[in-house]
Amino acid sequence: MIVPEIRIREARAADEPALAELDRTTWSPLHAVIPAPEPGQPFYDERHRPEHHLVAELGGAVVGYVRVVPPTPLACNAHVRQIQGLAVSRAARGRGVARALLRAAATRARTQGATRLTLRVLGPNDPARSLYESEGFRVEGVLPGEFFLDGAYVDDILMGRSLTD
Repeated sequence: MIVPEIRIREARAADEPALAELDRTTWSPLHAVIPAPEPGQPFYDERHRPEHHLVAELGGAVVGYVRVVPPTPLACNAHVRQIQGLAVSRAARGRGVARALLRAAATRARTQGATRLTLRVLGPNDPARSLYESEGFRVEGVLPGEFFLDGAYVDDILMGRSLTD
């Protein structure tokens, strides 16, 4: 279910404080392979620019984001876009925000000429995997034990979907 008052829009430079706070408060070893962001750490940098992100708002407050970018600079896979970040505030979970962001990411990718959308998800992240599958993503590969997190080896699951269906 997607709540009607969810507004998805392009990120702006002015969103940086809200997105940095969201990134810090949603960090979890269930989905992150890098250390938790430190307070005061910028959200945007030369590889993570506002134009790469869509944000979700509820009641005018930023409650989520998705980052959609080409997976490489190579011309031979310019038809692919990859989700390289998705977060929803704890208070907004269960309200369709992540689903709305995924759908907006697919729409954005299509408008950029992409015919495929891919992502990576950690094996133990069952809630995210279920959501992705419900939105048409399928497992296309598994890198067994790719990461060592919290004392255990964790699979990296590669998922993708066509944007031409």
